[in-house]
Amino acid sequence: MPKPEREFFDVTEVDWTPVPGGVDGLTERILARDDRGDIASRILRFAPGTDTSPMGVLRHPFWEEVYILEGALHDLTLDRTFSAGQFACRPPGMPHGPWRAPEGCLTLEVRYHGTEKTA
Repeated sequence: MPKPEREFFDVTEVDWTPVPGGVDGLTERILARDDRGDIASRILRFAPGTDTSPMGVLRHPFWEEVYILEGALHDLTLDRTFSAGQFACRPPGMPHGPWRAPEGCLTLEVRYHGTEKTA
């Protein structure tokens, strides 16, 4: 089943929960999710000092779009910092991370299945 239908609601009604398989300081608010659990819309919060190095470089079998709402993330692989107002669109299989968030960061993330990346 696809994500549930929901009209506007106050996202603060959704509790912060630790990211499964994540690291200390990485929490999420799941706003909508499909039955399988891999397709979701969420707010992801990196507490100040969060380091996702133990999770390594990530790759997903789905599309992922991320908008940085507050703070900044430093990509350890690229040695680049991305900050509030920046956006990423990652096709299935695109490597990304790991990340450090020295001052903390808040992102809005949307995951979905769609047209696969073509060469």
